[in-house]
Amino acid sequence: MKTIMIGAIVAMAAAASPALAWEGQKVACYDKVWVETTYTVTKELEYPSKKKWEHHDGQMVKMYYPPIYMENRHVDTPGHYVLRKAPCN
Repeated sequence: MKTIMIGAIVAMAAAASPALAWEGQKVACYDKVWVETTYTVTKELEYPSKKKWEHHDGQMVKMYYPPIYMENRHVDTPGHYVLRKAPCN
């Protein structure tokens, strides 16, 4: 009889222990947010502007050609996740 009572007490204690394992409170909540990659863009002159005389439809026409630039992109900071404070549910 004693062994049955001891077994029942041990079984009841084991069933109740997960509920008593942790009784903490939420202090703060955070969301995981993706921050995009940032770049530095520089422009280099490839061809300067020019004016040129050309023959069109029997006329001499002064043409303007704008300058041509090449863009170079350099990564400042790669994309990454940050934690932002959010309301707790």
